[in-house]
Order: sequence, then structure tokens, then C-alpha cells
Amino acid sequence: MEQRLTTQQLELIVGEVGRLANRQAEELDRSEIEKILVELNLPPELLDEAMIQVQRKEALVKQKQRTIGMVIASVIALVMIIAGASLFSQSKNSSLAKITASADRITLVQSNEDIQIVKQGSELAYRVTLNDAPVGEKLNLTCNWMDPTSRVIHTNRFETKNITTSVWNTQCRYKVPTSAPTGNWKVQIFVGDRSLEQAPFVVK
Repeated sequence: MEQRLTTQQLELIVGEVGRLANRQAEELDRSEIEKILVELNLPPELLDEAMIQVQRKEALVKQKQRTIGMVIASVIALVMIIAGASLFSQSKNSSLAKITASADRITLVQSNEDIQIVKQGSELAYRVTLNDAPVGEKLNLTCNWMDPTSRVIHTNRFETKNITTSVWNTQCRYKVPTSAPTGNWKVQIFVGDRSLEQAPFVVK
């Protein structure tokens, strides 16, 4: 069965035939090359070695181009990763900056009643309500418990559960030693290095 061609296919075939013809016209066979070498007073017996060297140089050029392409691609990928990480970090820092604390209070662990004066040996809970908490994330929080000289006696570092609402209740705990100094104490809660809230209490 005779194969029929479309006008577009015919144009492509004509163009390809023309390209091959031009390439064939530009290429020289071995006898022509040897003749040129003799005319230039160059030894034709070195033709094979010269062709090998030319092929090696062409291969090196192609390898160099591939290497440069890979380096450029790697640099672009690295820039994209850094930019993505920077945007993520900025977004996370922005969401953390919105968090505030309210309704903070000190209670005994086994009680929900607010207290301001505690006894040595009491186990305390610092209960805090966070506002604008990042839904779908976990927060790393820190509580510092400070004695009357403002020295940090105890530090809680903890991660919240996965936050499901923008208003989120959390707490940290501390058992006041029986030998703890009496006087005015305080506890502070931090997100990152930013203080959210603090509450005073008295140890007697």
C-alpha cells in the first residue's frame, strides 16, 4: 500500500533531506583529508592519532558542558531550597509573633483554685491560655521559676500537643523544695526567646 504524506510531513522531509545534504557536502572522506595533509606538507600517517585527539577534545567539551549544566542546576536547586526555607522560617516566626497569653494563674496541681501564697513543698501548676496559637502545629514552650533573688531555680521545656484551636490552654509544673527560700517568687512562660507572660507568688 502506497504511503501518503501530508503537506506538513512533506515540508519536514524536504528540510531534513536538505540538512543531510549540506552536512554530507561539508564532510570530507579519508582520501580527501590525506590529500590536503600532503598539500600542507604534513605527514598523513598521523591522521588516525589526530582524529582520536579531536574526538577526545570534543568529548571533553561535551563533558564540560554537562558538568556546567549540572552545577548550574544544583545551584538553582540550592537557591530554591534556601529561599523556601527562608520563607518557611519567616512564616513560622510571623505566626509565633502573633501569640499572646492571657488568663494566666497559679494553682496547686491537684486543685483548680487560684493561689498566690504557697507553702514549701507545694506542687504548683502555672496555667496559661494562649491566644492566636498556630492551629495544626506544636509549640515549644519554656517556663522559668525564679526565687526572690530573680535566680532561675527550675526550667520546664516542653512541646504542646498538636494545636486544634487558636485559643489554647497549657501549663507547666514545679514542686517547690521544702528548703526553698521564702519570699516573692515568679514564673515566666516563653515561646522561643520571647516572654509571653509572668505571674508572681509568695513562698512561706
